[in-house]
Amino acid sequence: MATLADIERVVESYCVRWMIEVFFRTLKSGCRVESRRFETLDRMLNCVVVYLIVTWRTLFVCRLARELPHVSCEVVFDQSEWKPIFPFQEGTPPPEAAPTLREMVYPVSRLGGYVNRARGGEPGPQTVWRGLKRLHDIAQCWIIFGPGAKTKEQLLV
Repeated sequence: MATLADIERVVESYCVRWMIEVFFRTLKSGCRVESRRFETLDRMLNCVVVYLIVTWRTLFVCRLARELPHVSCEVVFDQSEWKPIFPFQEGTPPPEAAPTLREMVYPVSRLGGYVNRARGGEPGPQTVWRGLKRLHDIAQCWIIFGPGAKTKEQLLV
């Protein structure tokens, strides 16, 4: 006969198993790790290690935005990542203070193709992953060409 503790243990195990499934689905479909072809095992392992970090960050952003939506986005994103979102997507200057994590995840996921059809639905790992990929390029442009960019003369000094 099952006790309440047994039932709780099964539910907790299933929740962990589900996150493992989501992790590997993100690794396989987002990073397309299975379609990569390498000449040596070392090259493949190096690629998998990088993709594991990308997958972890993607799921970390998704889960943290759901669990702690009101914390500052700077727990995950630096200024070169959150500031360019506003001019890029909204056509407005960035705010003085960092937005909340939830306020940041929606524009990032929109970069990845997220459309909020469910009104209140949360972005999933796939759109967040694609958005983070585009955000990386946007952040690099912000660093090089944005308001705080160094001039040619400053770089030569």
